[in-house]
Amino acid sequence: MGRTTRLVAAWATTVFLAMALPSAEAGAADAAPRIDLRLLVVDDGGPAVEAIRAELDGDGTPYTRVDLDAAGRPRIDEAFLSDTVEGRPRAKFQGVILPNDNPFGSAAESEALAGYEKRFGIRQVDAYTYARPAVGLNVPADGGYAGPLDGQTAQVTQAGAAGPFGYLRRNVPFEDNDGTVNESYGYVAVPLERQADGASYTSFVDAPVPGRSGRGSLIGQYTHDGRSELVVTFVANQYQTQFRLVARGIVEWVTQGVHLGAARNYFGVHADDVFASDDRWDTKRKCTPGDVDCPGNPSPDSPPIRMTAADAQYAKEWSRSHGLTLDLAYNGVGSEEYRSEHGGLPDPLLQQLLADQKSYRWINHTYTHAFLGCEQNTTVVPWKCATDLFGRTRWVSGPTIGYQVDENLRWAARQGLALDKDELVTGEHSGLKTLPQQTVDNPELAPVLSRSGVSWIASDTSRERQQRPVGTALTVPRYPMNVYYNVGRAAEQTDEYNWLYTKKADGGSGVCEKYPETTTCLKAPLDVRTGFASYIAPLESRIALGHALANDPRPHFMHQSNLSEERIGYTVLEKVLADYSGLFADNTPLVNLRMRDIGAELAKRASWTSALAAGKVTAYRIGNAVTVTTPAGVQAGLTLPDGTVEQGTGTAFGSPYAGARSGWAAPAAGQAQLALTLPAAAPAAPVLTGKAARVQAPAAALPVPRGVTHRVPYGPSDTTRR
Repeated sequence: MGRTTRLVAAWATTVFLAMALPSAEAGAADAAPRIDLRLLVVDDGGPAVEAIRAELDGDGTPYTRVDLDAAGRPRIDEAFLSDTVEGRPRAKFQGVILPNDNPFGSAAESEALAGYEKRFGIRQVDAYTYARPAVGLNVPADGGYAGPLDGQTAQVTQAGAAGPFGYLRRNVPFEDNDGTVNESYGYVAVPLERQADGASYTSFVDAPVPGRSGRGSLIGQYTHDGRSELVVTFVANQYQTQFRLVARGIVEWVTQGVHLGAARNYFGVHADDVFASDDRWDTKRKCTPGDVDCPGNPSPDSPPIRMTAADAQYAKEWSRSHGLTLDLAYNGVGSEEYRSEHGGLPDPLLQQLLADQKSYRWINHTYTHAFLGCEQNTTVVPWKCATDLFGRTRWVSGPTIGYQVDENLRWAARQGLALDKDELVTGEHSGLKTLPQQTVDNPELAPVLSRSGVSWIASDTSRERQQRPVGTALTVPRYPMNVYYNVGRAAEQTDEYNWLYTKKADGGSGVCEKYPETTTCLKAPLDVRTGFASYIAPLESRIALGHALANDPRPHFMHQSNLSEERIGYTVLEKVLADYSGLFADNTPLVNLRMRDIGAELAKRASWTSALAAGKVTAYRIGNAVTVTTPAGVQAGLTLPDGTVEQGTGTAFGSPYAGARSGWAAPAAGQAQLALTLPAAAPAAPVLTGKAARVQAPAAALPVPRGVTHRVPYGPSDTTRR
């Protein structure tokens, strides 16, 4: 049996649960050690460690950070790493993240860490290290490669698929967004043919060696001296697709599949203004008639945009065939206006959507889409809040807000449209603070939400990324997609995109020059005939996919206009779904939640994060028992192997995702702690006898390409109607 085959077999047997026995000097020989569920992150300030920290933060996985450059930082020694609790040896960290395989200036720290890892069976990630024999690899000059990896496609190996990267389809593409910038760098290295005695290297992710016929490793497990290192030989930042794809596997490997925190890939899409008509972008005037900055009326050849019954039929079939339920935020007055304009005839769009109403999730978007914040003074551009004689802000009244919320529900009831009243999207997210004009919420809003039974109100991530309370309700931040509310055709979208993202010298508005911190100017205007398909849609889908891969449940929103006429919104969504399907295995589907469930998830995360930050969570593993203590009312987020059960109930923990089980849990009734039982553990790892071998120093400095400092081009906060 070869090294790779042995490793795969061992992985399947242990189910991430290999655990070392304590040494005799640490306690009784038959006492299993306590392993605290916390990671040690040794940080050199580079992008590789920063990326892993971002993954841990997003998952809710606790760690202790040691800044290598900080004066007075703690020394990595035996006392820092372990102690004894109630006569039982304790490992304070279940895994270790290092910037490379030997970041310490002190041999003593390297030896202390190596001894600790060997003694307790703790794993180590080398976030970005040079390929050389000290990590089980040949140097790049010996059959490998060192240089940019932009546009390359790595693959998960058989061992990687059987181990920590089994949630991936196999391909791991490296981004290449700008041909003038090196966005990634790495070493594609061939494992040593002859390893040291007892050592082995198994590649989990490899790639073709540029200019050669063989393949080389980019991520692999180096087992030696009774320890295991995950050797990563490429650098990436937290936003790049290549890192987002492998981040889950890195965490699962170093924690051996048992850790606090959880991650899933989410994607939800809201379509606003359903039943209403959206004003159209005027390609000649470079504005939208009807807006405060665009006086005049729409021209006859540019009528408002409204879905048809055929568009509704298409939406139903598209949703079914793509497995993605759309959330429709509706304005009932739009259907009444259609009837009025057509002699009282029934609204075909309403009839079709009512017939198919169970194909969607419905959200109250207020009756007329009125602005519900301050009273707007539109005699100036940009508008400002109107004031009374004493200079006090004049607010839209509570009765007006209540009418908008409640009349839309009454209208739905009259039509036979069933929905819940606890979710609300106000027109343009109004009522909530709107900078710079309105710095606080309309004080009339929160009481209405409470009286009307609204628990979840949509907000805009470009204004407020974090969830917050509005009276008794909580916000649900949504991502605006750069497919504009005022376009139904690709040429219109591209024309407006050019106006916003090109310099004045190129015929643009100059917004990109005025706000360089939030947007990036195009090098040249896009061809209005091809620019949407060739540039805008791929960029917007990449941004949306990035959110999905970042364990971010916040939904995206576009408008009914984008599902009408040329139906350009689907172009973006289809690319997101197709790209995702090509990257992830069937055991890792996109999670499509409704608005209230997204809000509840964000609320649980906020409570969990606060409890972790306050040091009020205790979690550890002893053998196959996991114990977690949290403050009252705070649920714990965990990821555990399949077969884990909750003590006291005997029920399976969580739900399956990405080859593990994850979810939120609280102590059983009458219990102060959450207790779980893992599947039977594998035989223990050997015990350290004597000092650990000294880790060799890197043979070369590690370059970081310019492109690793990543900024996704995105529009200024006012380019998409809310």
